Amino acid sequence: MKRSFSHLLGVGTLTAWLALPALGAEPATAQIDFGAFAPSASGGEFVEVHIRRNLIAMAARLAEKAEPDVAELIRGLQLIRVNVISLDDKNRAEMEQRIKSIRGQLDVQGWERIVTAQKQDEDVGVYLKTRGDEAIEGVVVTVIEGSKQAVLVNIVGQLKPEKLAVIGERFDIEPLKKLGPASKSPEPK
Repeated sequence: MKRSFSHLLGVGTLTAWLALPALGAEPATAQIDFGAFAPSASGGEFVEVHIRRNLIAMAARLAEKAEPDVAELIRGLQLIRVNVISLDDKNRAEMEQRIKSIRGQLDVQGWERIVTAQKQDEDVGVYLKTRGDEAIEGVVVTVIEGSKQAVLVNIVGQLKPEKLAVIGERFDIEPLKKLGPASKSPEPK
């Protein structure tokens, strides 16, 4: 599980450096307000990534020759937000409640829950906001990783499922791998 979180952070950071041309000024309907976060009083990991269109546009142009699949995917993005908050006895209950509230908000707003995974003290939820059957407008990932950390991810833009799967394959992000058939050449028989 920890490896997947590292890869999610890697995708966020990669996207920041590989951005694309800015899209129109329409509002981001798939943007979810997670609220503000503060580092745990006991210290520990605290990550806040908030990447908007202008940096995403720049990153896509930089990635175009070396990683055309990545460039094509991020060209449709408007926003990437990643929060990682270390948990301790003082903030764990509040973070669990906040994630429960966010998931309830997503359910009410018609997001489709595509992954629910609970194992011991780990809890993962992945949601999609779709536009018909042709594109994904947003992805939200919420995670409580035991007593270690909470992770929240919101990706907004016009995304094709098969392109998300390519990124999932490339960066070994299990929930993204399952969103569509990755563009791979068939294996020789």
